[in-house]
Amino acid sequence: MKYSIARVFFFPLILAVLGACANDELTPYYDQRTQEPGKVSIHGYNALNDSIQIAVNGKFVEIGKEKNNTAFVKKIEKDYEFVFYENEIKKFVITNKKTKQIIATYQFTTEEPSSSLYFYAKDDVWLDGISNIKPGTLSQSGYTGFKFVFPSINKYSASGYTGFLDGMITKNNGQLLGIVENINKNSPSTFIEFPYSTPTGIKMELVKHGTTESYIPGKKVIVSLTMTNNKSKYIVLEEKQDVDGAFSGVEGVINLADYFSF
Repeated sequence: MKYSIARVFFFPLILAVLGACANDELTPYYDQRTQEPGKVSIHGYNALNDSIQIAVNGKFVEIGKEKNNTAFVKKIEKDYEFVFYENEIKKFVITNKKTKQIIATYQFTTEEPSSSLYFYAKDDVWLDGISNIKPGTLSQSGYTGFKFVFPSINKYSASGYTGFLDGMITKNNGQLLGIVENINKNSPSTFIEFPYSTPTGIKMELVKHGTTESYIPGKKVIVSLTMTNNKSKYIVLEEKQDVDGAFSGVEGVINLADYFSF
């Protein structure tokens, strides 16, 4: 009888010890490794047709308190907290949930235990890092400002030009407001600001850097923009195609400042 009682109590004890070490994000009873709290503040916007998933060392990040809800759509804001064990590396892998395609990979270490991850995702567009997403800062009231990025350059135009572009910004009456420089596919252009005025419609002609020559031979490329008083915009330029798949122009509709709070 005593032997039977000993077995009854001994078996749960084994389960308790094993269970204490089962979750990597919890502190095991007998783990002697140094531990340091970590946090990554995730700020993103998913404009893809499919949802995305974020895995940390193979474990999917869940949304809210609902179990197994790991599909992120539209605006994403989450503080993900965890524990670093000694010199552990936390690997964040962002994937398209439907296709399983890896979109981006990031690594975080104890060198910067509290970090942030900013990104904007759209078909053929992936922008990340706060410096690549944050709009410019206006110097005074009554001004409007712009920055640009052009991820899809040459997608339909196939111009062959791989250098930076400049944007010559004018009012509809032809008055030059300024020139924004170094428009490219991977990083923000220079920031330009000028006094707000009406009518609010303005135009920007895209030319090869340091010239007045279009980046598409024999074709002037004009982008329509709208000024907003006391607002700084960060515009994602996009090449567009017609029904036959031929290049039809460049649009500047997406404003990254609409999707993030800084």
